[in-house]
Amino acid sequence: MNTKIKFGTDGWRGIIADDFTFENIAKVALATARVYKKHKNIRNGIVIGYDSRFMSKEFAEKVAEVLGNQKIKVIISDKISSTPMVSLMTKKLNAAAGIVITASHNPYKYNGYKIKGNFGGPAFPEIVEKVEKEVNKLIKSKVVIQKTFDELLEKGIIVKKDFTSVYLQDIKSKIDTELIRSSGIRIAYDAMHGAGQGVLAQIVPVEVTIRGEYNPSFGLGNPEPLLQHTKALQDAVIKHGCSLGIATDGDADRIGAYDEKGNFVDSHRIFALLLKYFIEEKKLTGEVAKSFSVSEIIKKMCNKYGLVLHETPIGFKYLCKLMIERNVLIAGEESGGIGVRMHLPERDGIYIGLLLAEIMALRKMKLSELVEEVMNEFGWHFFGRYDMHLTEKEKSKILAYYTKKPKAIAGLPVSRIETTDGFKLFVNNGWVLVRASGTEPLIRFYAEADDPEKVEKLLKSARELS
Repeated sequence: MNTKIKFGTDGWRGIIADDFTFENIAKVALATARVYKKHKNIRNGIVIGYDSRFMSKEFAEKVAEVLGNQKIKVIISDKISSTPMVSLMTKKLNAAAGIVITASHNPYKYNGYKIKGNFGGPAFPEIVEKVEKEVNKLIKSKVVIQKTFDELLEKGIIVKKDFTSVYLQDIKSKIDTELIRSSGIRIAYDAMHGAGQGVLAQIVPVEVTIRGEYNPSFGLGNPEPLLQHTKALQDAVIKHGCSLGIATDGDADRIGAYDEKGNFVDSHRIFALLLKYFIEEKKLTGEVAKSFSVSEIIKKMCNKYGLVLHETPIGFKYLCKLMIERNVLIAGEESGGIGVRMHLPERDGIYIGLLLAEIMALRKMKLSELVEEVMNEFGWHFFGRYDMHLTEKEKSKILAYYTKKPKAIAGLPVSRIETTDGFKLFVNNGWVLVRASGTEPLIRFYAEADDPEKVEKLLKSARELS
């Protein structure tokens, strides 16, 4: 390896057998060991989990082997585990850190390495920067292994644990599963061949599960719970007469949902439903945090409820930091990641899906009715996103165009431009955001407006202007 390893929006990701290799992951693991060796909780060890991707288990064992050779105790999952499971175990064991081998929603050819803080959420950006700096000192080095994974396991330096049972017990203590059971809600679940497979049905009855089996190629699709990737779930909801469809991504920390009519309910609307539920039904208080690409409806709701709203760059690590440092009740991002104070400073697709079911059961309302209620009160908001795969040169050219601050888009005057993360151009009752992805070689175009046609026009114009 002679090129730098770079941690993006959510950890380090690379293409398996290209830059994501055993040699490189050993260097990242050694860098992690060096950064965490003086952590106050290092005696409690480092927790490691892995998703359902190709070779994830073997990569996780290599990381454990490197850490064990550095005399660091390792607690590794005994099977495929979701990112929230790793975060929960890290917090419960008061470990120094957690590591997840996953590339989340990326295509099947990728794998990745996420670092979790001992508080049960993404490691703070400054810690991740230290690991990145340390690993790039090791570019020309070779990691020396004296004891194998099996030898370290035999000596008890590496310990295997069942993360799933701990997670199930924890979730059942936080969700009114009896209410959901007795309500007769029929749930369809799309595991997208990810780490959520087999989990939801151990918590509440599931009418139908799709893509719930092990398939490291994800059926050659992206395990991302967006409208364009979840047509099979939409069909299952309609075919089986389900009240709720839940989809989780590759490591089960993100969610997408469907109502009983087969309408996709995106993370903006899920965020809004949860916020309304917490404030109006649960009578909870606290601050709110959202990523730069999240709907303006959250701002309107915070204004009505008198809540402090924080806005961050894209990446849950920024939201997590706020959840740790401030009294944040709920934090969410556009891509399906939502965290709440009562659980973890972490995204958890299964937990959020269960909260939706709990709201439906408690209020005795259909999901479509709940969405309609919040939209009628705060105004209808429609959202769209378009991802464009480009070379670095093409990406630079597009971003350079927006640096010039265009005065109009889709024939509408631009009232202001914000640059917290990329370029966000505001128009009357809408906005469009253009930014480079932090996890893939592409430019993302996001848009929100008061009608779907306007969203499409904004997205089309943003791409063409580029």
